[in-house]
Amino acid sequence: MSSLICGSFAYDTIMVFHDHFKNHILPEQVHILNVSFLVPDMRREFGGCGGNIAYNLKLLGGEGAPMGTVGTDFTPYADWMDRQGISHEYLWIIDGEYTAQAYITTDQDDNQITAFHPGAMNHSHLNKVSDTAGVTLGLLSPDGRQGMIEHAEQFAEAGIPFIFDPGQGMPMFDGDDLLRFAEQASWLAFNDYEAKLMQERTGKTIEALAGQVQAIIVTRGSEGSSIFTDGREIVIPSAKAASLEDPTGCGDAYRAGLLYGLQNGMDWETTGRIASLMGAIKIEQAGTQNHRFTLDEFKARFNESFGYSF
Repeated sequence: MSSLICGSFAYDTIMVFHDHFKNHILPEQVHILNVSFLVPDMRREFGGCGGNIAYNLKLLGGEGAPMGTVGTDFTPYADWMDRQGISHEYLWIIDGEYTAQAYITTDQDDNQITAFHPGAMNHSHLNKVSDTAGVTLGLLSPDGRQGMIEHAEQFAEAGIPFIFDPGQGMPMFDGDDLLRFAEQASWLAFNDYEAKLMQERTGKTIEALAGQVQAIIVTRGSEGSSIFTDGREIVIPSAKAASLEDPTGCGDAYRAGLLYGLQNGMDWETTGRIASLMGAIKIEQAGTQNHRFTLDEFKARFNESFGYSF
């Protein structure tokens, strides 16, 4: 099976402030806030959900291509994709726009101040699922609002089963929007907070929503994950990580594992464990696309983690 991964592409600029925000932001003076933080440490990473998921799926040897809209500053990212063997056939460069950018400043308490510029991502609806060929499986991850709505409709009209993975795009949609996505999708994927928000906005329990789709996947970080399917809950243990460096992008790595399992017709118990191990491997490295492994190395670690081979 070949997957189409609809989602964002972004540059993540991460800066570290060697102090505490609370020492420089006075609560009684926030109405005239004017602060500057010296950030000696900075790195720039390739990110965005579409790019991250495509990168992780490629590591596993899965078949797929990302679809997204990017800016005229995308050349370094495109060069990186070429080196990794990831297609950018379905990426549309928007003239006069920057690729989406996140500027993240973290203090010594791990508090964060983030500024996000969506840029070209706001034009994601210009891409059409019908412009692709050979797609048999889809994933809809956070992107421009209109793009997410139209791509879900296009997957459904084409009869292509897809995972709806709203992630940080969740606040853009009301209960009716989310119910419509659930009607169109074959699978739903959330973290624990997003699952609670989904229930609150739709007025439906996870069990009720699971009755409308083939499965709902809910991740819970170090506590593992649950897959609700066929009227039962399959509990997936977390895989042990050698170190805890950076949780950013772990959800995207997990979702690539889901795609890989679906592409290869695996059962949910194995699919969930592949996804769990992907998240553990990612958390061991800073950045969202800096981890590496061969498939043989992954299979050996899977056997070591879960006591059987796939």
